[in-house]
Amino acid sequence: MELYVGNLSYSCTDADLAALFEPYGAVESARIATDRMSGLSKGFGFVQMSEDFAASEAIERMNGQAFMGRPLRVTESKPKPRMERPRPQNEGGFDHIGSRGFARY
Repeated sequence: MELYVGNLSYSCTDADLAALFEPYGAVESARIATDRMSGLSKGFGFVQMSEDFAASEAIERMNGQAFMGRPLRVTESKPKPRMERPRPQNEGGFDHIGSRGFARY
């Protein structure tokens, strides 16, 4: 089960996050979300645990607990909703208006 961990300190590392959840069960991976441009932490991360009951216990015990001076928000991770791109009405070409802004009818 994958867990969402929010309100993390910006100085928290992947190793810190993994160590935080290891007492509750086997941690397959722990990663902090980072900004693509700067590489800095976004203040949240994800922890993948191999056993669902261990993950449920971690949610119950860790949600609201202070870590590095901040109260954590721990929930089950939900898939990001897929945004559909609007499709163009007219594939290439003009839509009632010519190249100089005059209407063509």
